Amino acid sequence: MQNINREHPEYVARKAMWKKYKDLYAGGEQFQTSASDYLVRRHREPSEIYSERLDRVFYENYIGSIIDWYAATLMRREPVLQFEGNDDTGRQFFNLFAEDCDLKGTTLAEFFRQRFVQTLVCGRSYIVVDFPRLPQAVLSRAEEDALGRSRAYLVDYSADEVINWSYDRTGGLDWAVLRTTCLQQSQVTDRDWVRETRWIYYDRENFQIWRRLSDSGPLELVDEGRHGLAGLRRVPVFLFQVTEGLWLMNKAALLQLEHFNKSNALAWALTMGLFATPVVYSEREWNQIVGESYYIQLGPQDRFGWTEPEGRVFQIAADNLVRLKDEIYRVCYLMNQAGGLEFTNVSQSGVSKQRDFSITQEVLRAYGDAAKETIKQVLRAIAAARQDGLSIDVSGLDEFDIGDFSHELDDARKLLDLDIGSETLKRQIYKKLAMKYLCDARQELKDRVAQEIDAAE
Repeated sequence: MQNINREHPEYVARKAMWKKYKDLYAGGEQFQTSASDYLVRRHREPSEIYSERLDRVFYENYIGSIIDWYAATLMRREPVLQFEGNDDTGRQFFNLFAEDCDLKGTTLAEFFRQRFVQTLVCGRSYIVVDFPRLPQAVLSRAEEDALGRSRAYLVDYSADEVINWSYDRTGGLDWAVLRTTCLQQSQVTDRDWVRETRWIYYDRENFQIWRRLSDSGPLELVDEGRHGLAGLRRVPVFLFQVTEGLWLMNKAALLQLEHFNKSNALAWALTMGLFATPVVYSEREWNQIVGESYYIQLGPQDRFGWTEPEGRVFQIAADNLVRLKDEIYRVCYLMNQAGGLEFTNVSQSGVSKQRDFSITQEVLRAYGDAAKETIKQVLRAIAAARQDGLSIDVSGLDEFDIGDFSHELDDARKLLDLDIGSETLKRQIYKKLAMKYLCDARQELKDRVAQEIDAAE
């Protein structure tokens, strides 16, 4: 275990990129603190001028707003959890789990909304299924429930916290190493903070937790044993991932950085243009400081000017900034949201705008499918580990306008009017409508309604 800190080659290649993508998403002070990594320094630019430009840096964060819009729109209606089976204890657990899935009061929908944002920023995020660890042994399921040992919960990890891993021949995760770092005080009266680094190793049956205090401290084993999914012979780490084409930050990051440098260059030029530079026409030596401490001395026959492309360079730069902004929205499948008073480069008909919005909806549905598949994997693994007699399915995340419910109601009424003769079909239609109408209700209430529909003759 002396190699616990070894990093996977893919991790090494991407960790700098993940930091950049997180800065681009966060913006604000986080981005400004690292602005020297992103603001391009001109050839032979004096250090004083570059430092002044860094002090005046600003960042128009389009991609952060786009990602937040996708997350808010996708999770406008909560995913619908459907349970089939007669295990009332299991139903009670998952009703509680849907309202508090991480023992911090976070709902399942909000937990996966946050993981979805991480996925759009870094291309992936990780969820760990864990169970409370108690020293005493249990003799029955009832005792296990009473002690809270069967109370599964979720822990989130970002892409840069999973440092090493291995897959088997079938593509299943064979083992993984997670690393986290934080500042700790053993007592509130301590004057110094200590940086604590933890490594968690998971394989198909066992886990180990290692710790190091400060960068030079000894590596010590804190805990080890069998994890909650050992009976399934499965690593309790679940990957939430989207395809390269749906990884929004990766598609827009270079455009956002180009826009950042162009907008800061234009702003600097405009600001400097507000301060007139004195010009002295004289052949004698001139040592006086004039104006804002800058001046130019020229001979009577000398000429001085600036070179620029044909036209006005400021106007060209401003037009280019608009095009870059529109391109950021275009590669994120949101061309219909790029408009504004300055949106003059692209003219669209009503049919074209409708088609662009339909493309956005298809992308949202693809995100919804990825989220539902991950949620199903997590919930089914928990149910199998707890040995609940339930069949679990997840639906929803496919309608993104609250007004669509009236159309869906009309479609359901027309389908029922066909009198197909299937009671199962009728119950499923009723449950789908009820779950969407009650999307913001507690999971316990939704589950009770579903049971009553199933029990109705």
